[in-house]
Amino acid sequence: MRVRLLVATGAAVLLPAGAVAPAAAAAPTARTALAAHPAPSAPSAPTAPGTGPGGPATVAGGPARPCPRAPAPKVSRPPRPSPPPAVPEDRTVGGPALDTAGLVVPAGVATPPAVTATSWLVADLDTGQVLGGCGPHEYGTPASVQKLLLAATILPRLDPKQVVTVVDEDLDIEPGSSAVGLVPGGRYPIETVWLGLLLQSGNEAANLLARLGGGAEGRAGGVRAMNEYARRLGARQTHAVTPSGLDGPGQFTSAYDLALIARVCFADATFRRYALTERTRIPAQPTRKAKGFEIQNENQLIYRYPGALGGKTGFTDLARHTYVGAAERNGRRLVVTLLGAEPRPARGWEQGAALLDWGFALPRDAAVGRLVEPGELDDPPSPAPAATGDPRPAAVSGPVDDGLAGRWWGVALGGAGVLLLGGLLWGRRTARRRAR
Repeated sequence: MRVRLLVATGAAVLLPAGAVAPAAAAAPTARTALAAHPAPSAPSAPTAPGTGPGGPATVAGGPARPCPRAPAPKVSRPPRPSPPPAVPEDRTVGGPALDTAGLVVPAGVATPPAVTATSWLVADLDTGQVLGGCGPHEYGTPASVQKLLLAATILPRLDPKQVVTVVDEDLDIEPGSSAVGLVPGGRYPIETVWLGLLLQSGNEAANLLARLGGGAEGRAGGVRAMNEYARRLGARQTHAVTPSGLDGPGQFTSAYDLALIARVCFADATFRRYALTERTRIPAQPTRKAKGFEIQNENQLIYRYPGALGGKTGFTDLARHTYVGAAERNGRRLVVTLLGAEPRPARGWEQGAALLDWGFALPRDAAVGRLVEPGELDDPPSPAPAATGDPRPAAVSGPVDDGLAGRWWGVALGGAGVLLLGGLLWGRRTARRRAR
């Protein structure tokens, strides 16, 4: 499917009827400076899933509460692929209240804004609390927000100062899809390639980075590493087929999984710097007769939303518009993820901004679940056999005694050996005497 670049315009942020936008976001024309943050950690006393102001949220087993939906124009799109069979355990990752195809929010809070996204989630990057969502564990098609999984997996593996050469297989992308403009045989610092990936959603940049990060297995190894890391994070509904997010059979994710992935990305200072970069220059390649040029960040959140930390846009005909964005306000950092959105009446980043406003307006202890920690869902190692002090293999069969018989036989044999040796020495002395 053709991936199109998102060119955002300043449309009004969506708000629910009767809701009032926080003053900090009333005029989103400038952004605050990015503050340094430590890696996210689990709260010391996490809010119980499905609880919040006013009582428990809707939990699994009850009727699904409809999500507030904004009317969107009908569009022609390819048939949606059939998602994998639902795994009950995967739908309750983060808490039982998240197992719903409808809306899940803390009881007693304001209704979230109406958006066109088919699923979304808002969470706290630092505490991991899930503030609310719509179908958080429903399968969706990622488009280019899948590049965040590539970054989470491969960014720590590569030296940003290393200069790499583009090969023909890196340019094997769908005609007309988003690209940075890297040329075959061109040599670029890896940092430049990352900026091309995150600012301009370059699909050839994704291929190159997956190839480098995949080691001897190349791009296929990079995709395999992405899937392994998703599993490690607890993103059980995520399966990557392409490193770029270009559509592939069996490629899925969920709004919840995207929040897990984004949390790891925003814990990385290098990623945060890349995500807030407004523009950079792609160097000229004299040997390839290619001029240098400037690229700009497509994510309008960083220009128009106070406290924006960055994020990622995505679009394919199949996935429609997808979006991940994060922002900070009053020392609180939130992330929003959304899938299957339409750009009218508001673009993906604007829908994300409206949901962030809603999240920042909630009490800090409001939660319907949580983001699991990396490795939390890993299978525990098999317990080692209990130490018994008996050196015999456990598989030995036959009667077992207390070892006394063996010790008596050893004493008896040792005594016989001493008598035999003494007899031999006496015989030799007698023989020597006789030879004299």
